[in-house]
Amino acid sequence: MNILILEDEIPAYQKLITHVNDYFDEHIDHHWSRSVVEGKILLDKNTYDFILSDIQLLDGISFDLFDEVAVDCPIIFCSAHDEYLFQAFNTNGIAYILKPYSQSDFKKALEKYESLFKQGDYKALNHSTLHALKSALQEEQIQYKKRFVIKRSKGIQLLNVIDISVIEASGDFCVATDLNGKKHPILEKIGVLIALLNPKKFFKINRSQIVHIEYITTIENHFKNRLLIKMQGVDDKVMTSSSNTSDFRKWIEQ
Repeated sequence: MNILILEDEIPAYQKLITHVNDYFDEHIDHHWSRSVVEGKILLDKNTYDFILSDIQLLDGISFDLFDEVAVDCPIIFCSAHDEYLFQAFNTNGIAYILKPYSQSDFKKALEKYESLFKQGDYKALNHSTLHALKSALQEEQIQYKKRFVIKRSKGIQLLNVIDISVIEASGDFCVATDLNGKKHPILEKIGVLIALLNPKKFFKINRSQIVHIEYITTIENHFKNRLLIKMQGVDDKVMTSSSNTSDFRKWIEQ
């Protein structure tokens, strides 16, 4: 067996090769590259059973390398990037280990790829998939709000943005309802909040309400070109304004 490790950080490389040897219970032959340029040279000259790859290398991103050099063996990505990239990898059926990872995480990822490859279900990366991954990486690098600090009588609470179902304006502040139906005051106006949130996840359906696409359960037609939307954690349905309905329809189809 021969593998390729693409990792610019020396401690991370050392951890990966230790996990590999422990998993197979033997010393595994491998090549190691810290850059896109070196990785291309190795891929041009060698074939590998599988590749362990970070995303950010010394001179660029590994996505560019795989876009340039056709690779037909399994690739397991190991990186500290989360949320958007994690979702993009899962959507495309790609094994992804989020740093800092454990031997157990590594074992699950490798077992997944061994199973797919042996069954003939493994699909090599193509230009379309790599384009989607690059787009997710660019989106993640935009610093949208990830959590809000909620002040309560007993202290401070953190509200993760990914748990918010609906945000509703209430004077000079807003109330966020999470997926479990709990309400949280946010001391910002709705116009400020919508600018802080990822526009692929959140949409301002009318002058006073923002919805999270992950928690839309049903959508019904309503009069005057409006839509009634049932949201997880919220008892009453919310409604698009007639002027926002067309853009909302386009948004949910992205």
